[in-house]
Amino acid sequence: MHITVLSSLDTHCRDSAAARLGRTHGNSAVVLHDLLDGSLVLRRVYRGGQLFERETTVLEHGCLSCTVRLDVVPTAERLASCGFDQVVLGLPPGVAAAMAAAELKQALDGRMVIDNAVLAVDPAELEDHMWDRHTLYESGFTAMPEDDRTSGEFLIGELGHVDSVMLFPGLSAGLSGETRIDSAHWRAGTELVGQLAPHAAVIGSADKFTPGCYDHVEAIARTRPGVVRRPPDDATGTFSTVLHALSKPLHPGRFREALPQLAAGTHWMRGRLWIASAANIRITVQGIGPRVWLESTGPWSVEAAAQAKPHTGVDMVLDGHAHHGDRGTVLALTGRSEDVNAQEIRQLLDGCQLTEAEMEAQPAAWDDPFELSKAL
Repeated sequence: MHITVLSSLDTHCRDSAAARLGRTHGNSAVVLHDLLDGSLVLRRVYRGGQLFERETTVLEHGCLSCTVRLDVVPTAERLASCGFDQVVLGLPPGVAAAMAAAELKQALDGRMVIDNAVLAVDPAELEDHMWDRHTLYESGFTAMPEDDRTSGEFLIGELGHVDSVMLFPGLSAGLSGETRIDSAHWRAGTELVGQLAPHAAVIGSADKFTPGCYDHVEAIARTRPGVVRRPPDDATGTFSTVLHALSKPLHPGRFREALPQLAAGTHWMRGRLWIASAANIRITVQGIGPRVWLESTGPWSVEAAAQAKPHTGVDMVLDGHAHHGDRGTVLALTGRSEDVNAQEIRQLLDGCQLTEAEMEAQPAAWDDPFELSKAL
């Protein structure tokens, strides 16, 4: 049996995408899961566009992972035994495709394979989602008060993991009767999808959908903290991505001063940092809309990057250096073209590197303890 995992923030987008995905095979079941208040899971199963099963289940602990493990996965296993050729699993809003895929792969046997991981999104709302400061719970996307992710954080995670992005008008468009397709906001959002997920197939209502694109190993590789994918070559549109690599350590004080300037107006900033005051630690940076954070991912690799074998299309490490190994800074910043000036960004980052004199001097001459809380 073939499985398609479908995620979204918007139930209207998800349901529209699920209906279309259900038509890619002749003998398909479409399952829509929703996590409601009180740890209640609503499950609806469709065959040929007709509802044939509607059940509710009360979970002892109604978190997103329990919903996947105790309802989504058992439903897939049960439908596999019923002889369906394909099952489309429409996840509850806010549930990550990566979580579902990991749980499914643990439970899969020879009868089931994950064909696709798909994100359904209204591109006209994408930019607003990226800058929304509210949590998923505050925005009403999940019933979990503990879910403090923003919509931008969820979408960046999904755009990195999925192999396909389906474009449909969202719930707000349906309620207002607004025609969004081919509007200026729709076109801009579609372009932004291409910058944020250059690996993914972007599928509009008239575009062909190709089953069988999901590669779990590749999806995990490209979403590792600190990994930077090479941006699309076309930088002449509304949005663009600037990629810059540095081979010298960063002065902690100068970088802390530069970080707010780098983050301002940037929809998505990601990469890894070689900070002089923590030279042995690989620090990753991520900025999504209004949120920016840094974290340690442990020591740098002792092997030179020239000996590494990166996954296709993924810039895993810098060119190797006999003494530095894989140490180095790599940053990518995506935003509106008027806000991400490549020359200014590169000059700003170049100025954060230690000078030759600073590298020759004792650490006390430049050391400024790099406190992450101050950097933010």
